[in-house]
Amino acid sequence: MRRVRYESPGGPLFLEEVAVPEPGPGDLLVRCEAVGVTLPVVRKVTEAAAPVPLGGEVAGEVVAVGEGAGRFRVGDRVTGLVFGHGYADFAVLGEAMASPVPDGASAVDAVALVRSGLVALGALEAARPEPGEAALVTGAASGVGHLAVQLARTRGAGRVVGAVSDPGKGDFVRSLGADDVVCYGDEGWGEPVDYVLDAVGGDLLGTAVAALSPGGRLVAYSSGGGTVRAYDLLVGAKSVIGFQMARIARGKPELYERWRRELWRLFAEGALKPVVHGEFALEEAAKAHEVIESRGNLGKVVLRP
Repeated sequence: MRRVRYESPGGPLFLEEVAVPEPGPGDLLVRCEAVGVTLPVVRKVTEAAAPVPLGGEVAGEVVAVGEGAGRFRVGDRVTGLVFGHGYADFAVLGEAMASPVPDGASAVDAVALVRSGLVALGALEAARPEPGEAALVTGAASGVGHLAVQLARTRGAGRVVGAVSDPGKGDFVRSLGADDVVCYGDEGWGEPVDYVLDAVGGDLLGTAVAALSPGGRLVAYSSGGGTVRAYDLLVGAKSVIGFQMARIARGKPELYERWRRELWRLFAEGALKPVVHGEFALEEAAKAHEVIESRGNLGKVVLRP
């Protein structure tokens, strides 16, 4: 089978031929039909001290079941998060991380909706939104952010603001339901908001905290890091909450499943519409990473093995 790998920090990415892996205990072997490309994986390639397997979201057909795995059978369509090699024709997916893909949904729908949607929904839940509150989403045109904008609206936000890196993304973010769009370099982000879902971090974190009204909450789910002064929180009685999807998936599987079912329900009702920026062949993985690195994507970037 084909697999994407790299040998030194920063790449380049290349295809190699390797044997099809065997599923271990509790694992599923999946023939990958779609693979989601995410900013955390791109950052691992550019920032990790040593090469790591390119994992992430996969969707496809179960072709083998490991010992002790009993929820799925050969022929079932599943999606889930792969911690090992996912940029490949076949991937080993832990059954505990797998979810069924419903009839009528494609593999691309699944990788565009489920993992990114779970992160967006989880971050929103962590913000404890109240109906009528104002929300701000950074990275609003990204794979996670564009779903977070829509989810904030479904949860009754009175005003939704999307923050983006480029004003050219404004029309796209408004089409998702945002009332206003601001750019990272703008001086001030307009009227204060009650909560921020932050996908960017880094130097932008201070600006995002400043956008909060007194008592506001910021949920940080970015791998970009950043520092907030305690005084800036104290004077406005503001809060910063960290959210990590892996902790929910591993420690609270029942909540993970409930959120997954909610995403598919909203999708079926037409209230949540994942947008795919582009589909790339497996051998074009480097091009897919370039789109993410340049922050040029409007929605999800997907590989098609």
